[in-house]
Amino acid sequence: MPANHEKVGTHKPEWLKVRLHNDPRYADVAALVRRHDLHTICASGRCPNISACWSRGTATFMIGGEVCTRACRFCATRSAAAPAPLDRNEPVRIARSVALMGLRHAVITSVDRDDLPDGGAEHWAETVRAVRALNPETTIELLIPDFSGDIALLEVVLASGADIVGHNLETVSKLTPAVRDRRASYQTSLDILRHIAAFGRERGEPAWAKSGMMVGLGESRDDVLGTLDDLAAAGVRRLTIGQYLQPTVRHYPVAEYVHPEVFEAYRAAAEERGIDYVESGPLVRSSYRADRLAPARRNPLGTVTARDE
Repeated sequence: MPANHEKVGTHKPEWLKVRLHNDPRYADVAALVRRHDLHTICASGRCPNISACWSRGTATFMIGGEVCTRACRFCATRSAAAPAPLDRNEPVRIARSVALMGLRHAVITSVDRDDLPDGGAEHWAETVRAVRALNPETTIELLIPDFSGDIALLEVVLASGADIVGHNLETVSKLTPAVRDRRASYQTSLDILRHIAAFGRERGEPAWAKSGMMVGLGESRDDVLGTLDDLAAAGVRRLTIGQYLQPTVRHYPVAEYVHPEVFEAYRAAAEERGIDYVESGPLVRSSYRADRLAPARRNPLGTVTARDE
């Protein structure tokens, strides 16, 4: 593997500079979002890929509120032990937003809701069903929490009818205690992914499970390769690998800026291990080019919704 990297300094390297897309569809979607006050994590999270994704008809929504019960050191989401109650109108509102934006592929994520008896599982399921009912040709991808390892709660979400289900491992095993909340476990995340993959195989969809991880936190390349082994063994067949960027000075520090050539090497290593669909690069995030990693969907009339490359 190449040894290219760049030490952290006052300036980010050239490869982390965002190149905006001048696609008219992006401008149309952005105007629609402002006009109807639609909430996407793309905008609120200031994702560097917002123009590329919106131009492709992909967007990410966060449900369950804006306050998380966990406090991972890499994440800028606000944290509290008892967030506000769930908004019972949220599933329908998300479904209408997907329709208004004319999305081909909708990604739904959430904060952790350890305060709720079911971790928000039924709210997840209601959201998927609402989006599917109003947008039968839109593919739906979920990026779910670990539900504290409760497989019964996980299956409530899995049975709701999404096209892809993902759970992010986030980082390598040795860094998990320092980077993620103390309630998050590397092994629990692997168990969740293993069950997602098994559920997908039962549905005849062997590439159903997806995960994501960050690099540049201080991991070694052997650590990354070991993580890729673990993900492949768990049945993950879709993966994103991106550069960690520190949200504020209070968050976990960036150890290094990983060179694009190293990301390409990680992509090749993942594919060698049987992870078929990989997006790996400095600006890659969990939902980056998510539609490219999504299957074509058959609508109720039996025709196939095409996916542009």
